[in-house]
Amino acid sequence: QVQLVESGGGLVQPGGSLRLSCATSGINFRFFAVGWHRQAPGKQRELVATMSSGSSTNYADSVKGRFTISRDNDKSTVYLQMDNLKPDDTALYYCRVDSPQGVRIYWGQGTQVTVSV
Repeated sequence: QVQLVESGGGLVQPGGSLRLSCATSGINFRFFAVGWHRQAPGKQRELVATMSSGSSTNYADSVKGRFTISRDNDKSTVYLQMDNLKPDDTALYYCRVDSPQGVRIYWGQGTQVTVSV
């Protein structure tokens, strides 16, 4: 059974930092592409950051220079370090993993990030 369990969300003031984690099981993690997406109230889900199995990264323009995606293949876990957070970063953040060629896609349940004074 495939499981993706996110953690690390919470309430933070503007300019603060959070680190999200997504622990996976039931997949051969090192061969999967990984990513983080987010969905704010009333908006469509959007890509935040991705990392290939070869560790190539891609970021949304809105988070470049502030967010960093990383992975630990030994722990089957993907991380999102978020620095200099802004109120516009408030959203439900989802972890996603894609098998090679995108044959299988799995999503986590989401973790809430709220940036507010």
